[in-house]
Amino acid sequence: MPWSVRWVGAQSQKQCKKSSFAFYQAVRDLLPVWFLEDMRTMEVFHWEDGGKVSVYSPSEALLYALVHDHQPYARHLLTKFPQSALAVPSQSFSCCQSAPHLAMAVRYNRVRVLFRILKALQALPPSDRAAHLDRQGCSRVEGGKTALHTACELVRPECLLLLLGHGASPCLQDSAGNTPLDTLLQQISHMPAANMRAKILCLDCLFFFVPQDLKFAMKQQLLDNRQQWQDLLGENRFQCLVGLVPPSLFVGAMRVLIRTISPEHFPEALDNLPLPHFLKPLDLKLES
Repeated sequence: MPWSVRWVGAQSQKQCKKSSFAFYQAVRDLLPVWFLEDMRTMEVFHWEDGGKVSVYSPSEALLYALVHDHQPYARHLLTKFPQSALAVPSQSFSCCQSAPHLAMAVRYNRVRVLFRILKALQALPPSDRAAHLDRQGCSRVEGGKTALHTACELVRPECLLLLLGHGASPCLQDSAGNTPLDTLLQQISHMPAANMRAKILCLDCLFFFVPQDLKFAMKQQLLDNRQQWQDLLGENRFQCLVGLVPPSLFVGAMRVLIRTISPEHFPEALDNLPLPHFLKPLDLKLES
């Protein structure tokens, strides 16, 4: 079989590529965790600089688990190797020397794996946690976007709310000077207005977390094209965004209530908010 495990000595680059693809296939085919871990720790998969061969790290294996939504394998890696699973991949595996797991989870819309990554981050020191949450992708490939930018660009409401609730900053700018709010507004302005319900849901979630005095690049465009944006967003959202009126009492109350929820208890504690079910931001039923 193409994924047969075998002990190896000195391998050629061609053999490394063959072993690497076999591991990729095994994760893609959702093979059992014990098999994948045996394979990962026994095979030689790629060449490092200077001709040194290497196995896949837990970090690199987690990226494969993310791509193929292998939830049991992702859970195993995050439980057994909580720090190394979220470490920076090797240079031969990724050109960008930062840990891309959150952005990858958002890009592939792996909500449950994203939730587990965010829970694993709670065990890290605050500075390390912030570095993961607000990691900006390389300027060449990812345009300096954070995972939150990506959630807005791809219109992922569940990912967006999870990131915000666990402390991701809505104020950071990408390489073009856009905040996540700018990125979302650009998506809302795209014609035809596809997926508008999800876009407005993302916007409403952002409202609960952005500071009232947030400076964003699209503000002047909203003011210059007032009628168009009022039609897209509704008059109340538009006026609140451009600072013509303060946030509604509901938005203000939600900002206060959500800030009482610590990241360790998000989103589970949303169920305990003293609000009717239909007023809560999203129904996120995720296993802790």
